[in-house]
Amino acid sequence: MSTCFTVGVFDLFHYGHKELFRRAKECANNGGGVSKLIVAVQDGNSILKYKPNAKIIYTTKERIEMVEQCRYVDQVVIYTDVDKIVKEFDFDIFIVGSDQIHDGFLRAEKYCLQHGRKIFRLPRTMGISTSVLRERLIKLE
Repeated sequence: MSTCFTVGVFDLFHYGHKELFRRAKECANNGGGVSKLIVAVQDGNSILKYKPNAKIIYTTKERIEMVEQCRYVDQVVIYTDVDKIVKEFDFDIFIVGSDQIHDGFLRAEKYCLQHGRKIFRLPRTMGISTSVLRERLIKLE
């Protein structure tokens, strides 16, 4: 069994998030065997540490419940720092978004490589992101 692990805020859950989880599950299932996807949702209080101007709509609990409802997700956990959470779970593949490049991610990737875990960097789903969704909502007013 292969296990994939990914992290994120997942506010305003959208098609791009679903696609990330679907593609992550495919990465884990690459060998045709049983696969598992663990998704870590960032705690609301720690988001501002990395994104001081973030405007989060949903509480941590609400975001966790939304992610849990996605059929591709097997387990949801909470995290504060990406470089710490990767040390707390056993997984084979760390799924990272193409835009996740801050120092915490670099440390997490280094840890993964040192401990025999693969890193797959997946591109964003074209045309959709939380920022794009916010812009679309503003235009609806």
